[in-house]
Amino acid sequence: MTDQPAITVDGHAIPLLGFGTWNLTPEVARTMVAEALRIGYRHIDTAWIYHNEAAVGDGIRDAIAAGHVAREDIWLTTKIWVAHFDREGLLNQARESVASLGFTPDLLLLHWPKAEPAWEETLGALNEAKDLGLTRTIGLSNFPSAEFRKAQSLSKARLVTNQVEYHPYLKLSKLKAAAKELGSAITAWSPLAQGAIADDPTLIEIGKAHGKTPGQVTLRWLIQQNVIAIPRTSKVSRAEENFDVFDFQLTEEEVDRIHALARPDGRLGDWIDPAFKWDEEWA
Repeated sequence: MTDQPAITVDGHAIPLLGFGTWNLTPEVARTMVAEALRIGYRHIDTAWIYHNEAAVGDGIRDAIAAGHVAREDIWLTTKIWVAHFDREGLLNQARESVASLGFTPDLLLLHWPKAEPAWEETLGALNEAKDLGLTRTIGLSNFPSAEFRKAQSLSKARLVTNQVEYHPYLKLSKLKAAAKELGSAITAWSPLAQGAIADDPTLIEIGKAHGKTPGQVTLRWLIQQNVIAIPRTSKVSRAEENFDVFDFQLTEEEVDRIHALARPDGRLGDWIDPAFKWDEEWA
């Protein structure tokens, strides 16, 4: 890995700033992954359900061929879709993802919690995928804290992260506490609240004090919490802006002001299975 800020989990250094590819078409994903790696990103996130794993792999190869990066300096994440949570389905999709990417991912996540099949089967298969060399590490995505703990209790290997929606308008204290307790990390998807932070008066004011944009302030806020952030963009200029967050530091007072922006209706992507519910942070 490079000397960028990273969080070490179970002996693995995961860069705290990554590049997300949700909702990017294959053509755009290939271009933007290559550009992100040129800019300096060393963490790329995709998923089987994004339908762009092959393009992400092509973008990585483009960047390697251009001399911008070596494979061993990239942290590559993909995810198992919920339709593939049975043992055979999970292992087949893990093999498919390796073939599509053209690389073994560094991290393989369960994309959302699912009531069936039994979690023992799914977590067992996820561990088996790791044992078979289909991924270096394993983890979760979109698991509330109780389910996070249950999943770790059923997993032989450390679940190195739980990737969830997190930005200034959400309070995630219970999930962050669970991650710390379990020796894991939190990864933030939609860290810029899908652009909503751009017009926030508090973030604008803090940004002016540092010569930074609201987006840069938000990403810095996440990084200073040791939360991994994976902003997604289809614009090279925005990817460059998002990466320019390593030359300033927020004060404790500024961090607290951003935390105070959280609100009960702040969630943007509520696609969790009805069998589960998000942590209640507002009681």
